[in-house]
Amino acid sequence: MPFGYGLPAFFLAAFADGSNVPLAMLAVFGAAKLLAELFERLKQPGIVGEILAGILLGPSILGWVRPNDMLSALAELGVLFLLFRVGLEVKSSELLQVGKTATMVAFLGVVAPFLLGWGIMWLWGASSIESVFVGAAMVATSVGITAQVLASKGLLSHAASKVILAAAIIDDVLGLIVLAVVSSLARGGINVPELVFTGVGAIGFTIVVAKWGTRAMGTVVPRLEQRLKAGEVQFNVAVIILFGLALLAMYAGVAAIIGAFLAGMALSDSLQPRVHALAHGVSELLVPFFLVGIGLHLDVSVFSHVETLILSTLILLAAVLSKLVGCGLGALAMGRADALRVGAGMVPRGEVGMVVAQIGLNLDVIPASVYGVVVFMAVATTVIAPPLLGLSFRNVRPASPGD
Repeated sequence: MPFGYGLPAFFLAAFADGSNVPLAMLAVFGAAKLLAELFERLKQPGIVGEILAGILLGPSILGWVRPNDMLSALAELGVLFLLFRVGLEVKSSELLQVGKTATMVAFLGVVAPFLLGWGIMWLWGASSIESVFVGAAMVATSVGITAQVLASKGLLSHAASKVILAAAIIDDVLGLIVLAVVSSLARGGINVPELVFTGVGAIGFTIVVAKWGTRAMGTVVPRLEQRLKAGEVQFNVAVIILFGLALLAMYAGVAAIIGAFLAGMALSDSLQPRVHALAHGVSELLVPFFLVGIGLHLDVSVFSHVETLILSTLILLAAVLSKLVGCGLGALAMGRADALRVGAGMVPRGEVGMVVAQIGLNLDVIPASVYGVVVFMAVATTVIAPPLLGLSFRNVRPASPGD
């Protein structure tokens, strides 16, 4: 039961309307970095400590911090800058080269989790639409988590990392189509023209920016740099392009973070090292709010019933194994070691699974207990993924700046 007196009561009052910004920044950022430091000293990924900081501060344990609009905004900015920074380290030509393998990884990484999630719920006695929604929540990978781990370890240039990033983009498009179909079923019918328009728009936007974005930015950025004078011109232009492509991605039907990643990738050859350093600094400030935010959404009270606890365990095992095996099979041509790395990189569901669960709850097609199960799966896979990645990449040398 969360504490509610003394200092905790002060925290609760301060966070109630999000008005005490310094306290919010201190509590969330400070706790995230303290636990990250502790986990690094224990030879574990610091990102796990940051997620656990959210669980510790949130409603599940201390109850000092609750999700609010301000923290959600900081979290969204954090994951946008994270994917932008990762995109700056990746060449579009390199991702296009692994497109065939990435497509197979993404396809199997969608089919296997969906069928397993649907099957478990159906055998559990859930309704058809409830089973379908749980399957859909297990589909999409949260690329932000894997990207943070790979970037922190200097592994973005590894072949398996390129496949993971490319597959996560394709996975997002496929997951969007699955969610659109499932949501339409919940509303009583499927709007085929809308689904086709959404799919074509999402795929077209992604391909156009990935294929021609670098060339376009190579022309645009130098011209703007010559004409503009105020402040850090390259950084200012880069941030405008970041937000612009994130917005266009949303209109195209894919996640804003995919637009942010594509923006970074398009700008990777056009920006000076200083801009890379500035983007890294901004992401270091904001990413903890994204990670802590994932932990804040976990509510352990839903596991007071043994049946819910058993179902949560089954769904979690299915979520991990379906990505490890499904995505691993898609990358098997790369060798077993890289196939395992790709599978591990596709495991985290993070905020993606929680969004799908929230849609199901709002449509009144899944009960609160199943919503809690899906949120647990999303948070648990996010916590499990970094150690899995660490183990699978343990014999890989990080890239040096000159590589």
